[in-house]
Amino acid sequence: MKNVMVIAILLFFTSCEDTKSNKPVTIPVAAATQPVNEKVATFAEGCFWHSEIVFQSLVGVRDAVSGYAGGTVANPDYETVCSGSTGHAEAVQVHYDSTKISYETLVNAFFASQDPTQLNGQGNDIGTQYRSAAFYNNEKEKQVIEAAIKKLTDEKKYKDKIVTQVVPFTNFYPAEAYHQEYIANHPDNPYVAHVSIPDFERFRKEFKGNFKN
Repeated sequence: MKNVMVIAILLFFTSCEDTKSNKPVTIPVAAATQPVNEKVATFAEGCFWHSEIVFQSLVGVRDAVSGYAGGTVANPDYETVCSGSTGHAEAVQVHYDSTKISYETLVNAFFASQDPTQLNGQGNDIGTQYRSAAFYNNEKEKQVIEAAIKKLTDEKKYKDKIVTQVVPFTNFYPAEAYHQEYIANHPDNPYVAHVSIPDFERFRKEFKGNFKN
């Protein structure tokens, strides 16, 4: 019982922001030649460690890069983004082969892997940098995002209103090296072990997508 209480207390106070590391990591190298049909999509849904493994698990996605999007300051770093002063959200840029996975599927995965009704946060990760946002590159992508929101609303999937921002893409800055592939490199981190991985396992179980082996 004591162990259960200790874990509960740790989870209450643990967030993506609380856990930092300067441990050098080996970042997987993307394919030297990008597929002819490769496109890029940008999403924010709380801690980017979580977003990374969600999208990387899907067939057709070559890479998902953690970074910062939607802000007003050039070349932000993690500390300033966490302060909320730059206007950025923790986000991922998803590099995908449009002949193997559709933008619509990515949008559906985006909504299925978060609580889009929580304003400026996900779980214990609170702040504008953890807001839910879908950044569209063109009118067609905007329509796909809005259609997904309407479908979830019509189905009464959530008790509360979806507050995901639907905004045009303006900028993206890759996060520091130690944030890339963070979950793969730090599986024993308390936040990763008790929040990120269980959340991902729920997503993988519930989402009707084509997953990599």
